[in-house]
Amino acid sequence: MKANSSSHLRQPRAPGIITPNRWLSERVFNTIIGCFKRHGAETIDTPVFEIKETLTGKYGEDSKLIYDLKDQGGELLSLRYDLTVPFARYLAMNKISNIKRYHIAKVYRRDNPAMTRGRYREFLSDFDIAGQYDPMIPDAECLKIVHEILSELELGDFRIKVNDRLDKLDKMSWEDVRSEMVKEKGLSEEAADQIGQYVSMQGGKDLAERLLQDAKMSQSKQACAGLTDMKQLFSYLELFQVTDKVVFDLSLARGLDYYTGVIYEAILTQNGPVSAPETGERGRRV
Repeated sequence: MKANSSSHLRQPRAPGIITPNRWLSERVFNTIIGCFKRHGAETIDTPVFEIKETLTGKYGEDSKLIYDLKDQGGELLSLRYDLTVPFARYLAMNKISNIKRYHIAKVYRRDNPAMTRGRYREFLSDFDIAGQYDPMIPDAECLKIVHEILSELELGDFRIKVNDRLDKLDKMSWEDVRSEMVKEKGLSEEAADQIGQYVSMQGGKDLAERLLQDAKMSQSKQACAGLTDMKQLFSYLELFQVTDKVVFDLSLARGLDYYTGVIYEAILTQNGPVSAPETGERGRRV
């Protein structure tokens, strides 16, 4: 987020004065942490670096974005790519089987920054639920948390897109993805066009129910399992009263190897009232 300023010169500031950026940062994190705590989460901490072997193979093609450190006296280390793998290691080392945790800390991506597309080299904040639960209950709670935070921050109108793990449609046009499927993956043009019909669909519980009756979808056990999960998820979201902002979007996909179920992301759909400073961007991932 970028603060707008009418001055081209930076004026000296006395120690302790809250600048617009600092004010915004404190408000955002207080809102986020407050929401996490309301949902019963506790905070933990993990090292900023990991043994390279621990991270290798966890992120699929995105492994190339991991920052590697030089040999540290025989140890090959890397900066953490996200807070999920360190969290899994933390659970294993401490033999924890059930926990809600939030983690406010930096992670790093060796990527080409593109501010208007929400692509950075540093990211913050994570919330996870670990344990045995009935299907879709933790996912519904996480979506409610996203809904609560974005509503409280008053950044403007937003949508939360959800799908089951089927990552390129958010980076490339469908025409480019189709071309890759046909020319590089060997998929027939007919099959690629059939996929294109599905990835353009959006809806809610009604869409999941309709696709469960679809002749082609019903032939795939994996597709039926995912659609059944979507239907159950939206039933819980109705109870949480957050379906007004959540959409089942079949174009949403992710490439990280450890994603095994529901995936989601939130986007701002328009500029909204923000008590200074303003964001000034549209459609940014949150």
